[in-house]
Amino acid sequence: MQIDPALQSPADNYKLLTNLVVPRPIAWVSTRSESGVINLAPFSFFNAIGSEPPYVMVSIGLNDKGEAKDTAKNIASSGEFVVNMVTEDLFDAMNISAADFPPDQSELDAAQLQTAPSVHIQTPRVARSPVSFECKLVSAQQLGQNTLFIGEVVMFHVADDVIGERLRISNFSPIGRLGSPSVYCNTTDRFDIARISYAQWLGRKP
Repeated sequence: MQIDPALQSPADNYKLLTNLVVPRPIAWVSTRSESGVINLAPFSFFNAIGSEPPYVMVSIGLNDKGEAKDTAKNIASSGEFVVNMVTEDLFDAMNISAADFPPDQSELDAAQLQTAPSVHIQTPRVARSPVSFECKLVSAQQLGQNTLFIGEVVMFHVADDVIGERLRISNFSPIGRLGSPSVYCNTTDRFDIARISYAQWLGRKP
């Protein structure tokens, strides 16, 4: 089957894209409003896009009223944000934070979460998240109904039981997004296969 997005509704294109580009990590983004309210919301249009310097991107659409979401407004005004990673024990809290709370009410209170201070920015991180990235805004680009925010990671926060010698990561299984409206996955089923070189590939040819 061939599907031309130009002939589809935006809702159908969203459904196809979010169900086919999977799994996607979830950026649980904490931001600070101009009045000091700490906002927390999950986004799955998220990934790492560079390592020198380390960059991550989060793409944020409009709310149901067709207006910019609180997270987008806060990043634009403050120039910073924190990406907190979501593990299985944090799923319920993440799900609560996805609700359309008013701008003057913090999702952290509703989800019964505590914050921990950041080092290089004013916006705090989620204390229970085993991995958080402090980010300073580098670029904001309008892409249709979404705004693509690119942030430079200025501090990694990694729980002691997650990181070992030579930066080896273990005991870390973040939740992934599999599709809309509410399909997720665990990332505990893994396999490790080394890449082969061109010379090795030549040696395998009959």
